[in-house]
Amino acid sequence: MNIAAKNISVAAEAAAILEKLGVDKALYTQGDMPSYSPVTGEKIGSLKTVSAAEAAERIEKAHAAYRAWRLVPAPKRGELVRLLGEELRTAKDDLGRLVSIEAGKIRSEGLGEVQEMIDICDFAVGLSRQLYGLTIATERPGHRMMETWHPLGVVGIISAFNFPVAVWSWNAALALICGDSIVWKPSEKTPLTALASQAILDRALARFGDAPEGLSQLLIGDRAIGEVLVDHPKVPLVSATGSTRMGRDVGPRLAKRFARAILELGGNNAGIVCPSADLDMALRAIAFGAMGTAGQRCTTLRRLFVHRNVYDQLVPRLKKAYQSVSVGDPLQSSALVGPLIDKAAFDGMQKAIAEAKSHGGTVTGGERVDVGHADGFYVKPALVEMSKQAGPVFEETFAPILYVMPYDDFDAVLEDHNAVAAGLSSSIFTRDMQESERFLAADGSDCGIANVNIGTSGAEIGGAFGGEKETGGGRESGSDAWRAYMRRATNTVNYSKALPLAQGVSFDIE
Repeated sequence: MNIAAKNISVAAEAAAILEKLGVDKALYTQGDMPSYSPVTGEKIGSLKTVSAAEAAERIEKAHAAYRAWRLVPAPKRGELVRLLGEELRTAKDDLGRLVSIEAGKIRSEGLGEVQEMIDICDFAVGLSRQLYGLTIATERPGHRMMETWHPLGVVGIISAFNFPVAVWSWNAALALICGDSIVWKPSEKTPLTALASQAILDRALARFGDAPEGLSQLLIGDRAIGEVLVDHPKVPLVSATGSTRMGRDVGPRLAKRFARAILELGGNNAGIVCPSADLDMALRAIAFGAMGTAGQRCTTLRRLFVHRNVYDQLVPRLKKAYQSVSVGDPLQSSALVGPLIDKAAFDGMQKAIAEAKSHGGTVTGGERVDVGHADGFYVKPALVEMSKQAGPVFEETFAPILYVMPYDDFDAVLEDHNAVAAGLSSSIFTRDMQESERFLAADGSDCGIANVNIGTSGAEIGGAFGGEKETGGGRESGSDAWRAYMRRATNTVNYSKALPLAQGVSFDIE
């Protein structure tokens, strides 16, 4: 019988899914760290946490596993990730439902997150046969110069609540095919999905048969456990997804011991609607980009610049969409917008709206919505019309607030677009080739993701994901992001009988 079809509590449904996925019941019923569902606000688990000493011990186990795993041929390592993809396909409905329960995502977004996991596994399997190095021209006759790529070591993964499993998979799939072991510290707000993902990987490991013990480790705990991971000398790389504030702490700690960082942090993303834009297309893209996942994506559209010539055509339609969008329980309805993660997110949203009003903003939406769960924080997405960027517009509020501003001059709007601290995702809607190409040029968008005629959200795994400035500069997922998980060696082989030195240096000894 389908678990989702049963008329049971959210806590009971979460427990049933975890049991079905093979998670040890003691891990989520006999611990000291509570987990709550934003859907209803009810407690859905009590998780066992690890101590600092236990975390360090697991990192040591992961390091020992890496020493063996690095010697396994990369295509063979890819076989493990292929099996993980198969297990995720089997578990897609259950894990997607658990994502909805624990993160509050609507059904299609919960399932879409698991599909993202499957997609990165497919990508990584192919990549396991393509970890290429270069052959480099050398100035010395009888010599060959090349680069080789080797496994790096233990990869630490710190993930955020809003994509509780997809971000882990981006890192885990690449790290595993690159010959690394993994240690994951998930968000305290979404630990149950982490237990489920580890159980799914454990099934793939059992099918694989001869992977070293300790290849994947899970650390359930608070900030202090994350600090153990960040500070451990046998973790040469930490990929951390979260707030810019978190990145300001993680980055220097890693730099202090010369470890690598992949930081994917905040995003104050903007879109530009030009006079030639297809307004129907823009409307749909803006609506999803700004309201999807209740505004809790790092790629959420938060600022919108609309040319004055089309402002009165687009914005009234956009306001109508904001007034009519369905908000509700993602487990029991087909609503497009689910809950905020917790009360702190709701309070932050209301504070930003109040500040926007003090700067002359006119607000549509933003009020709390009663869906029958007193402890769930549901809100109407807020559209705030501003005459210019001011106050909270320059800050990322992790909630569905879209600041809309008119513009007249293209050069000036590019300056306004780039005038925020973060640089993750961006978008322009235009049918003017000069405008689109300028937006993508060196003096256009300063973001890691720049799109034309699509929104800021919904990145595919084939492209490297990440951004510039206070977004952290890290890249995860596709393209050549795999290089961050390996170490490069430049090799020169002398197959001649002479020993010429580079740059014409002469050093003859008797």
